Amino acid sequence: MNDSKQFLGTEPVGRLLLKLAVPTVLSQLVNMLYNIVDRIFIGHIEGIGDLALTGVGVCMPLIMLVSAFAFLAGAGGAPRASIFLGEGKREQAEKTLGACFSFLIIVSAALTASLLIFSDELLLMFGASENTVGYATEYMRIYAIGTVFVQLTLGMNAYITAQGFAGYGMLTVLIGAGMNILLDPIFIFALGMGVGGAALATVISQAAACTFVLIFLFGKKTALRIRIKNMRLTPSVLLPCVALGLSPFVMQSTESLIAVCFNTSLLKYGGDIAVGAMTVLTSVMQFAMLPLQGLAQGAQPITSYNYGAKNASRVRSSFRLLLGCSLVYSFTLWAAIMLFPNAFASMFTSDGALLSFTARALRIYCGALCIFGIQTACQMTFLALGRALQSILVAVFRKIVLLLPLIYTVPLFFEDKTMAVYLAEPICDILAVSFTAIVFGIYFKKAMKRIENKDI
Repeated sequence: MNDSKQFLGTEPVGRLLLKLAVPTVLSQLVNMLYNIVDRIFIGHIEGIGDLALTGVGVCMPLIMLVSAFAFLAGAGGAPRASIFLGEGKREQAEKTLGACFSFLIIVSAALTASLLIFSDELLLMFGASENTVGYATEYMRIYAIGTVFVQLTLGMNAYITAQGFAGYGMLTVLIGAGMNILLDPIFIFALGMGVGGAALATVISQAAACTFVLIFLFGKKTALRIRIKNMRLTPSVLLPCVALGLSPFVMQSTESLIAVCFNTSLLKYGGDIAVGAMTVLTSVMQFAMLPLQGLAQGAQPITSYNYGAKNASRVRSSFRLLLGCSLVYSFTLWAAIMLFPNAFASMFTSDGALLSFTARALRIYCGALCIFGIQTACQMTFLALGRALQSILVAVFRKIVLLLPLIYTVPLFFEDKTMAVYLAEPICDILAVSFTAIVFGIYFKKAMKRIENKDI
């Protein structure tokens, strides 16, 4: 076993989580700015900011779908690589890394071609109107060129964090986000490129982050290295990764589907202003989701390594600490949104009508955010344990079984149908968290018994 990795099995869990989670949470916070800074600047373009923001917001389902494919190889392969390291199987871990790298290259080519050819049709289908489709198309066609950078950055950065190099993983995001924040105002305002400038700034920033990731994983500092001999798409290596990655893929791709359903329903009941508000709500929800995912990513190497090493007590300690931290964060953010909704909304728009409408919708949409830490901690721990089926089950139940029907049925019972569409989210969260907690309690107990009996 690689001695440099043994600290995951010996160092106190609390200290480990602090060491690994702080960089990943900071990374996700910066990544959050990376994702929303375009919308912040676009929303303040004089004269067209509200329509341009709505148009770019319609692009978000497509962007989320692109990210979802990266999770098949990243979130699916990285936990398996960590488990292999815990078992002392470094060669198998590197084969996993190499196969997933090749997979991402192929997927990137297919996605780029699809986005360039069908962007107009997809954007109209996803909720763009005649007033906003021009801005959406301008942004999406430029963004599509950077698909390969998105895939490799998101997918391969997971392998840096999975080895315990959380600081390097954070640096990846800092490079991309820093460049994007710097280039956005230059391209959008100084050069007068508008929406297209925002997309170009994003592509350049993603390329820079991708370059750093690849230099690291091909270099000498990494414990797991990308090697040409391991880049074969061997089914026995790749398919288990894709199977495990199906859960975050489903989570992200169904998020895209749900965004489409929200946009089309809101366009029907409330018009462009309701869709524009949804762009802001989605951005604010990233304040919740990305840091929670950062916490889970910090805990993942600890959980996966010790699960592979059959150390049940450390796996339990890792989960309990993750759950507690996740709940504290989700409750704190919920309280801030309930108390100061205008402050969050004003980050994205200076339009008075859109600001007033969004502030009201925000309190409704985020009504049950305080308990969402339970959902994320349980679902991501399933991934860390390699339990793909259970993770997919709770993801599908929340998005497809609950939220999708609620978007269309809740407005039937309220006079204000636009706000009723937003109300579907907190109703879904309460039901989904209850279901996930029950399923996790059952399967986590069984998993711990198996490794305690050394029968895994």
